[in-house]
Amino acid sequence: MTADRTPTSSGFFVSTEVNVNTDNPVPTPKAPAPDVLRCAYMEIVVTDLAKSREFYVDVLDLVVTAEDENYVYLRSMEEFIHHNLVLRKGPVAAVAAFSYRVRTPEDVDKAEAYFQELGCRTERRKDGFVKGIGDSVRVEDPLGFPYEFFYEVEHVERLAWRYDLYTPGALVRLDHFNQVTPDVPRGVKYMADLGFRTTEDIQDENGTVYAAWMRRKPTVHDTAMTGGDGPRMHHVAFATHEKHNILAICDKLGALRRSDAIERGPGRHGVSNAFYLYLRDPDGHRVEIYTQDYYTGDPDNPVVTWDVHDNQRRDWWGTPVVPSWYTDASLVLDLDGNPQPLVKRTDDSEMAVTIGADGFSYTRADDDQPMPEYKLGNQL
Repeated sequence: MTADRTPTSSGFFVSTEVNVNTDNPVPTPKAPAPDVLRCAYMEIVVTDLAKSREFYVDVLDLVVTAEDENYVYLRSMEEFIHHNLVLRKGPVAAVAAFSYRVRTPEDVDKAEAYFQELGCRTERRKDGFVKGIGDSVRVEDPLGFPYEFFYEVEHVERLAWRYDLYTPGALVRLDHFNQVTPDVPRGVKYMADLGFRTTEDIQDENGTVYAAWMRRKPTVHDTAMTGGDGPRMHHVAFATHEKHNILAICDKLGALRRSDAIERGPGRHGVSNAFYLYLRDPDGHRVEIYTQDYYTGDPDNPVVTWDVHDNQRRDWWGTPVVPSWYTDASLVLDLDGNPQPLVKRTDDSEMAVTIGADGFSYTRADDDQPMPEYKLGNQL
């Protein structure tokens, strides 16, 4: 880590600028970037539409906006646009689109020109790719992800005042995406050119970057880049109002004898300071339930950097991270609907450097005592 980072009493470091460099940058287009507002929805392909609908609607209580024999359109309680999640029936479980809303109709034109200058494949549909969305452009971005940009959208009723419909574990907003990519610094630079600001990252003493969190709306992130074989989708995250809502979801899953859907948590992250729960849907797509991160909207918001060996970075209580959370992720599709080939990560893996024979973690940086085995769990 570089000397211009200031240590904090909480154990992480802060700096005024992002200290991430790449020797393989995506070129910066001369065309202006679109003005992205927020992550808006994800389109996922599921192999059994009925099972997936049951999971997201009956278990997680997302609201059905529309559906037919091939699609289910879902939204959270406080959303006013048509949907936050699209379930599409298909032969291979994968992600078809990471979709962002932009500020104006003209920003869709800017997005198209921006990615065409980068040499990326683009496809524009004036009537949208899915129900409820108007003029939009989809791209195969330089990292291999299927991104979409739109402004026109059908408005639906925001159900925030319908307390008769709220359940104890109500999901109120789409919060963020998380993407797996082999070269995190390359992704950080590319997203910075697209107007995203890094809020937090994980590095080691040599400057290897293991993950980074980037935002457009004033929260910790709209998306994150996690180091690994990619392009893949690590998770899509929905927010609750409070942490007791997450505990209610756990209780419901237990009562339904569906506890095997819980992959990790509940707990509190070090990164983002958010309370979390990770679930796996019937196809293995990972869904995070997330709440209580912090405001990041000021232009001089400090960048937080965590030491990869700090055992409280991923869970503030030091709870072991299950190996599947590091290794498993969903395929992503190209614009023809084919799974994108994976590129191997060549930098060190976070799991390898923090646990096992060649890794180490600490609770206190100045403590020479090894981590107790019970804090390493089944990763040992």
